[in-house]
Amino acid sequence: MHQRKAEMARHSDCFIALPGGYGTLEELLEVITWAQLGIHDKPVGLINVDGYYNYLLSFLDKAVDDGFIKPTQRSIIVSAPTATELVQKLEEYVPIHDGVVSKVRWEAEQLELNSSLQTEIAR
Repeated sequence: MHQRKAEMARHSDCFIALPGGYGTLEELLEVITWAQLGIHDKPVGLINVDGYYNYLLSFLDKAVDDGFIKPTQRSIIVSAPTATELVQKLEEYVPIHDGVVSKVRWEAEQLELNSSLQTEIAR
């Protein structure tokens, strides 16, 4: 699963989540974490239809207030009530880098992981 998502992430320009369940939240939080770590600098957007993600966004604001998420990292997520508004915000997105993991290191780790998996499969 992780390899599939990593491959899709490499070929994407941004990430957009529609209202959804656990799978959507899991994938959303993973790409947000990757942005936080500097693995990618692509925008992450939520189409907040009828306020579907309001509680999640409030939770993230509380996490910032409580010191669990840096205020600069809160801007990783862009949200809007419609696709048109979201696309406009995503086009205006400017990533903020504040002491993150090197993408080169991430790619090297992925190559090492892929090599290990191929060796394991060959056995």
